[in-house]
Amino acid sequence: MKEIDAQGLHYRDLNKGLRGLITGGAKRILVKNVCGQRFIGDGIGGGAEIIIEGIPGNDLASFMDGPRIIVRGNAQDAVGNTMNKGEVIIYGDAGDIVGYAMRGGRIFIQGNVGYRVGIHMKAYEEFSPVVIAGGGARDFLGEYMAGGLLVILGLNGEEIAGDFIGTGMHGGVLFLRGEVEPARLGREVKIGEVTPQDRGLLRRHIGEFCAWFDLDREEVFQKPFSKIYPYSHRPYGTIYAY
Repeated sequence: MKEIDAQGLHYRDLNKGLRGLITGGAKRILVKNVCGQRFIGDGIGGGAEIIIEGIPGNDLASFMDGPRIIVRGNAQDAVGNTMNKGEVIIYGDAGDIVGYAMRGGRIFIQGNVGYRVGIHMKAYEEFSPVVIAGGGARDFLGEYMAGGLLVILGLNGEEIAGDFIGTGMHGGVLFLRGEVEPARLGREVKIGEVTPQDRGLLRRHIGEFCAWFDLDREEVFQKPFSKIYPYSHRPYGTIYAY
């Protein structure tokens, strides 16, 4: 395993070193003493595994195209911004706009997430992004979501989600573990029936989530899920001239 000591290192130098190791053929890289450096893993392709000790700054794995990033700590805002492919596994909490405009790959977060998680998530052909958080989320969850799968498990006993869930949502699907008050929903979404196909999809992704964080999948499924979906693919069509 290759190592980078990020203590006191500017984010540009850190990312330059990371890219150099991957270009040189490194498959596993440990980045130690990370403290707020931004853009780690941005735009990197290939199949390397990057292990981060510390707290990465904004835009972790932005535009990433294949690697796996494991964070042994919390992460700041915009994890997976416009991410194409790969995985991000976070052993802690994450900030706002996780999965912003994410186009593929998966993000698993053990703890809580902030505001506007899943905003503008989208799917195209075989690419369909997945975001799962084990804790709770704040307001505007799934805002303007256009595709993919967003799951909030609420395993830590805190409020599972804030207000304005699914505001502007016009694609994809959102699952919350437990009941959801209709008053918390945006006007563009409804609560629907969880189908056998939905259960199969949830069991597959949540099973892998549980494997990472040493959780019992069957125990997670002891509580029913609420399915939230958009009732229109063009929710604001009436306010445009064309």
